[in-house]
Amino acid sequence: MTRVLAIVISGVALIALLLILISLYLYRLGVSRNKKEFLRTDPNMPQVEESAWEAAQRWYREQPFQDAEIESEEGLHLRGHFLEAEGATHKVAILAHGYSGEGEDMAAFAHFYHESGYHVLMPDNRGHGHSDGKYIGFGWHDRKDYLRWIDYVVKRIGEQAQIVLHGVSMGGGTVLMVSGEKLPEQVKCVISDCAYSSVTGILSYHLKMMFKLPSFPFIPLTSLICKLRAGYFFGEASAIRQVSRSCKPILLIHGDRDTFVPTKMVDQLYEAARSEKQKLIVRNARHGTSFITDPDGYRSAVMGFIGRYVV
Repeated sequence: MTRVLAIVISGVALIALLLILISLYLYRLGVSRNKKEFLRTDPNMPQVEESAWEAAQRWYREQPFQDAEIESEEGLHLRGHFLEAEGATHKVAILAHGYSGEGEDMAAFAHFYHESGYHVLMPDNRGHGHSDGKYIGFGWHDRKDYLRWIDYVVKRIGEQAQIVLHGVSMGGGTVLMVSGEKLPEQVKCVISDCAYSSVTGILSYHLKMMFKLPSFPFIPLTSLICKLRAGYFFGEASAIRQVSRSCKPILLIHGDRDTFVPTKMVDQLYEAARSEKQKLIVRNARHGTSFITDPDGYRSAVMGFIGRYVV
């Protein structure tokens, strides 16, 4: 009996160790700051030809961007780039980039806003680009950073600033999480492109898609590791909960062929939103490609929406 009990205990310990090791691997894969090589081979992440963004990158390199910097609550140095509008204006677009990216990735959107007469701020999120940070916040800790970026803009442009928050992918999730906070009157509206409904939801989805594994027990265990190492549980980071608290107008955009962040998530977000809201589903667009799939329709929808709140 003692030998059987010892075997059972050893088996349980071995399984527990294996689960912990897998969860540590998942944390490093998804949350730790490192190169996300798996994105290159993920069939659900469209590999867009560089030529599609070439004009925007060329424009970006030609602009007189200025360095911008703030400090997070924890003392992290967060950096970005600011481009002044060509004329006198108080209109500002703050652009939030996607997972494992950097502010420069939003060059096409910066060009779009700048030619529409806006100042443009392109932060590098914590754990990305030139900003400090050892982990990816998926928009949750970033929401407090963006509150500081908003303060930065108001101090730089003045109390008459009219701010649009626009994010893509993780950036879309970030601006939605910001929207649920107490925002100053200078923030006029929020544009969220292909955002996830919650961190638990999107990580569970990718765990199944990439490894054919169930969310339990791996997501709760990895979430615990995230709490210990990065300071937050996955369950805290809910865009659905944040939009339900928001009083700012929200435009939700998603491609109808998005399988990296499934299109159904935009419906969940739209249903949860309690403020003024609008939804744009772009036909034939995959993840993060709505702007290049239908640029005219995208511009028209965005500027039409913003025009109600920014004068």
